Amino acid sequence: MIRTEDDIARELRALLALAPALQAVADRAGPIPLRVSPPGLRGLVGTMIGQQVSRASADAILTRLGTLVDLDDAAAIRGAGEDVLRAAGLSRAKQRTLLAIAEAVDRRELDFVRLSRAAPDEALAELVRLPGIGPWTAECFLLFSAGHVDIFPAGDLALRAALGHALGRAERPGIRAVAEHARSFAPHRSIAARLLWAFYAVLVRGGPTPADTPGTRPFDAENQGFTKAT
Repeated sequence: MIRTEDDIARELRALLALAPALQAVADRAGPIPLRVSPPGLRGLVGTMIGQQVSRASADAILTRLGTLVDLDDAAAIRGAGEDVLRAAGLSRAKQRTLLAIAEAVDRRELDFVRLSRAAPDEALAELVRLPGIGPWTAECFLLFSAGHVDIFPAGDLALRAALGHALGRAERPGIRAVAEHARSFAPHRSIAARLLWAFYAVLVRGGPTPADTPGTRPFDAENQGFTKAT
């Protein structure tokens, strides 16, 4: 799992031994920020709330929800009621997803320890079976909350741009091409993604990657927000 600075260092050494061509990227990117989100149920709820809204809006909704409901208790979430969830700012669609997550935890169909240790495809498949959880949300949860070592969100715009630049391509490569190339980084794709986000920040800002606040979504240096494929 990637949870500490030591984990970052360990995974980066392994990645560069596997893909020495990335050394130039690592040299330019500088230190890779450690960005982690809460694990388990709270982390998945936070990642889900962050879908399709700004970071500021997501943080505000999550804070309100956390004052009304124990986000570590699936039974409490299930018993919160529509009025409470609406008061927190959740849309009807996100209310349904939140309740589906809590029900899966209560039924022991969703095991966060197992997810962190499962093969990437298995972990992603388990998460996207939940209503309202798509690949982007699943990938971000596994990266930043579960600390999975082998996840690469190929649809992320910043990752596509950074990898294209690293490969010397004039145009941003497509999602399939990025996913295929990222397979060469397995079983260390998560640190490759973190490295390329740090590299992208340098490309955009022309300076060191800032130590931004830990979040549940990939850092997009261009607008200080987060991006996903559309």
